[in-house]
Amino acid sequence: MDANRRIEQALDAAVAHAEAPGAPPLLAEAIRYAVFPGGHRIRPRLCLSVARACGDDDPAASDAAAAAIELIHCASLVHDDLPCFDDAPMRRQKPSVHAAFGEPLAVLTGDALIVSAFETLARGAARSPSRLAALVGLVARAAGSPNGIAAGQAWESERHVGLTEYQQAKTGALFAAATVTGAAAAGAQALPWRLLGECLGEAYQVADDLRDVACRQEEVGKPVGRDATLGRPNAAALLGMAGALARLKRLVREAVDVIPACPGADQLRAEIEAQTRLFLPASLARELA
Repeated sequence: MDANRRIEQALDAAVAHAEAPGAPPLLAEAIRYAVFPGGHRIRPRLCLSVARACGDDDPAASDAAAAAIELIHCASLVHDDLPCFDDAPMRRQKPSVHAAFGEPLAVLTGDALIVSAFETLARGAARSPSRLAALVGLVARAAGSPNGIAAGQAWESERHVGLTEYQQAKTGALFAAATVTGAAAAGAQALPWRLLGECLGEAYQVADDLRDVACRQEEVGKPVGRDATLGRPNAAALLGMAGALARLKRLVREAVDVIPACPGADQLRAEIEAQTRLFLPASLARELA
C-alpha cells in the first residue's frame, strides 16, 4: 500500500473513533472537517519515509505515528486560526473551523485532535510497549513546552524572539517529531534522526514566510501578509526574498547531508528532494531549481 493510502486510512480510523456513537454531532463534524481534505500531508509522509528507510518492521506502529503527527498538526492549525491568534477566516481553501463552527467548538476540536493523536499511538503501537513509550514521549515533546508547537505559539506573545528559536518551535518541532517517530516506530534509535527533521522544519517555515509575502491567497489556501500585520518574525522580511531563498536552499542541502546511515538512505534522499519541491507553489518553486 502506498504512503498516501496508509496515511488517509489511519487518519480516517482515528476520526471514526472520535465520531463514535455518543459524540456531540457538531463536534464530530468539526473534527472530520479539520482533518479532511488534507494538504500535502508532508509531515506524516516524512514519518513513513523514515520508517521505511529504517526497515518498517511494524507498519501498524509507523502508521499510528504518522497519523498522530498529522492530528497534532491539524489541531495546531485549528488553534492557530482562532481570533485570539491569527484570526484567519480561511484554511485549505475553505472556511477555518472557527468560521464554520464557532470559536467554542474550534477550541474543543483542537483539544480533541490532540487527545486523538495519543489515543491513536496507544492503539497502533500496543504490541510493542517499549516503542509505544518512546513514541508518546517524542510526540509530547513536539506538542508542548519548552520547545514544542505550544511554545512556538506562545513566543508570539513575547516582546522579543529570535527568528531561529521561533521557527524551530513553531514549525521545526513537528518535523523533528516526524523523523524521530518514524525511526522509533521501526525500532531504530530516534535521536540521530532529529537533525534531519529540524533542518526540514526550518526550511518549511522559511518557505511559509516566502509564501506569506510573495503569494496570493488563492495559491496557498489561507490569508497572506499576516506576519507583517501581526508583527511576527518572517525570514523573507528579515533577509529579503533572495536571502530567504538562499537560506531555504542551504537548509534543504543540509537536510539531505545529515540523513543517518540506514538501509534505505538513497531512496529517502530522493523522497526528501521531491517533498521539498512541494514547500513552495509553482510561482516560487522554480527559484529552488
